[in-house]
Amino acid sequence: MDAIEVTTFKLNRGLTVADFIAANADVDAWLLKQPGFLSRRIAQRSDGVVIDLLIWASAGDGERAADRLMQEPADSPVHAAIDQRTVTWTVSRVHHRLLPCPPARV
Repeated sequence: MDAIEVTTFKLNRGLTVADFIAANADVDAWLLKQPGFLSRRIAQRSDGVVIDLLIWASAGDGERAADRLMQEPADSPVHAAIDQRTVTWTVSRVHHRLLPCPPARV
């Protein structure tokens, strides 16, 4: 069953969410090569907290990739963009999904 990885954090002073996304170029390329990676969304709440949402084919895929992320792209500029004191991270198995149906062809 698929899983959702949710990481929340604040950016270091003076950085914008656009700066964070730019700093993720190498991480995005790395994620595309990870077993079980399905998608990623980055959002920012009105209080400045960034939400980094990843969808994995399984919780194990997400957990294994998270472990490797700290070693493999360890020199990524993304790590310096994040206020590490504010990070929360979870990977949770999905229990329910609702997907829109494509429109019927006539």
